[in-house]
Amino acid sequence: MSIADEIKSKFDIVDFVSNTVSLKKTGKNYTGFCPFHQNTKTPSFVVFPDTQTWRCFGACADGGDIFSFVMKQEGYDFKEALQALAQQAGISLTAVGSNDDEQDKHRQKLLELTAAAAAYYHHLLTNSPAGALARDYLTQRDFTAETIATFQLGFALNEWDGLKNHFIARGYSPDELLAAGLIVERDDGSPGYDRFRDRLMIPIRDPRGRVIGFGARALQVDQVPKYLNSPQTVLFDKSNTLYGLDLARKHIRDADQAVVVEGYMDVIQAYQRGARNVVAQMGTALTEQQLKILKRTTGNFVLALDADTAGNAATLRGLNLARETLERENVPVPTAWGLIRYEERLNADIRIASLPPGRDPDDILREGLEAWQKIIDGALPVVDFYFQAVTADLDLSSAKGKSIAVQKLIPVLRDLGNNVEQEHYVQKLARLIHIDERTLMAELRSNRKPDKKRRQQPQPSTPDLSKIQEKVVAKPALQPARSSLEAYCLSLILAHPFALAMSNDVLEQQQVKALGTHDFRRGDYKEIFKSLQLWTAAETPRIETLSDMVGETLEGQLATLASLWHRQPPTPAETAFRDLSIAILRLRLQNIIQEIEELQFLLREAEDNKQPEEARRYREMIAACSEQKHQLHNVSDALSLTGKRRAEAKASM
Repeated sequence: MSIADEIKSKFDIVDFVSNTVSLKKTGKNYTGFCPFHQNTKTPSFVVFPDTQTWRCFGACADGGDIFSFVMKQEGYDFKEALQALAQQAGISLTAVGSNDDEQDKHRQKLLELTAAAAAYYHHLLTNSPAGALARDYLTQRDFTAETIATFQLGFALNEWDGLKNHFIARGYSPDELLAAGLIVERDDGSPGYDRFRDRLMIPIRDPRGRVIGFGARALQVDQVPKYLNSPQTVLFDKSNTLYGLDLARKHIRDADQAVVVEGYMDVIQAYQRGARNVVAQMGTALTEQQLKILKRTTGNFVLALDADTAGNAATLRGLNLARETLERENVPVPTAWGLIRYEERLNADIRIASLPPGRDPDDILREGLEAWQKIIDGALPVVDFYFQAVTADLDLSSAKGKSIAVQKLIPVLRDLGNNVEQEHYVQKLARLIHIDERTLMAELRSNRKPDKKRRQQPQPSTPDLSKIQEKVVAKPALQPARSSLEAYCLSLILAHPFALAMSNDVLEQQQVKALGTHDFRRGDYKEIFKSLQLWTAAETPRIETLSDMVGETLEGQLATLASLWHRQPPTPAETAFRDLSIAILRLRLQNIIQEIEELQFLLREAEDNKQPEEARRYREMIAACSEQKHQLHNVSDALSLTGKRRAEAKASM
């Protein structure tokens, strides 16, 4: 039994979900209103005790096990969900993760220290005479006592060793203060003096609300830098952190939108004014890790950065990174911009809120929520923002201006995998610079390096799975699981990474959606599939890279999948993509049959309770699922027949 299965065995999903969702017993199952989307008039959320799973038959159209529920509800990745549930279940994760109890104790000690430091700074702000200047500053910013308490704002004394002496007297060592980033290292490497002095202190928290670092704002005119952050520590990595996410995550999910700003004060002001789906990036531009964290909760982003030149530059950098990072369905190819783009559309909606010149989000928020929301609602789609930003300083009546506009915008249009969108923006550019559309279309199609050969020709090489297979022996708690279709699909991708993009192409040619996370019910398999999607996009997928991507928490499960694959009859590399296509179709059929059974249960309940509208809706959903089932059967049969004919032809040669 894996550690994930052991944790699941400690919970009853009905009891667990009932803590946050009002459930009503209907037959042997339980129904309620879905917690993941708003404006729900009917109880479309169902929990199934027999399978210990849940499913939403409404807008979410999602489902899974208890891990999937926690991941979706809290915006956690699998490791975070595993830790949260293990803690509730009273199960030690020492065997998973670092395998070093001392490291875990050290990390916990640092978390205790940073939490105590936040309380120490907050006490100085609210109670000490020395904190008067910081209190006056916050009053000028119109922050209320409630807001100050919510964000636990604080003040650092203008002393070299005020914090250091305070915590050493309470049993913490200088080395621990140094490891937490609270004091500065001397030239000889020994612990030195307080890092933060005479500054407004802003605790930075992880998604679970734990203090992991600090931002410190200068209070004196001659203090530099204006903002001083904690250094990289065991707890704090600014590229992997979003300020305010612990408070904003629920509101991001409710609004199905995340607004990203640049500064701490913008987030605090937004929260106080009622705009609570706002987070701040921890640097001059969004990072890959920050985008992935937000993507767990929503696929809709608004970047509301300062309107000055530096802000626009940061926006463009963030947009470029977004195009490189967020999920797409097919393989990446290099662009003229030196970035990575994907053939299909981003699985996200990125918009840019254009702030008035010389004003930042804090200025607008002080005018009230209505003024702020008007700007957010008027945010431009990403490509429209590119048009605006690129052409703002160009003379589009001149030949040179037109040429520069085309040179900078055509690569952006090439990123769009949707031909309708491409044509729309070609028409827009043609109107903007008064050039014939056919000329622009010719430019758009030129210099486009075909990648069909690489995508259509199977790669004969396969990764060496022996390194991760050893993990099954090394971690006896993670024994091979039963051979499910979910596990088989993952193991086949693991053995033949290039098969994923090729099988998705085959499915799309048959008007069937590519394999996605919604096809998996197990939370750990969902997480592994996300890593496999990125891993298979690499030019040369290396097993060591994949192990790093899934992390130590899922490394044993990855080894189980590798072991499972080698217990199956070997599949030649040149036919792996077709076998994967058929396996995906069978997985879909399994899921759709289960969904029909679940809908039939809901239909019977609606009929028994004399709810004709609900009954009608469930009949329509059953009919749609049955049609989809029929299509999947036909495509599966066609692919199986094609494979059989090819095998017979090859045998006769």
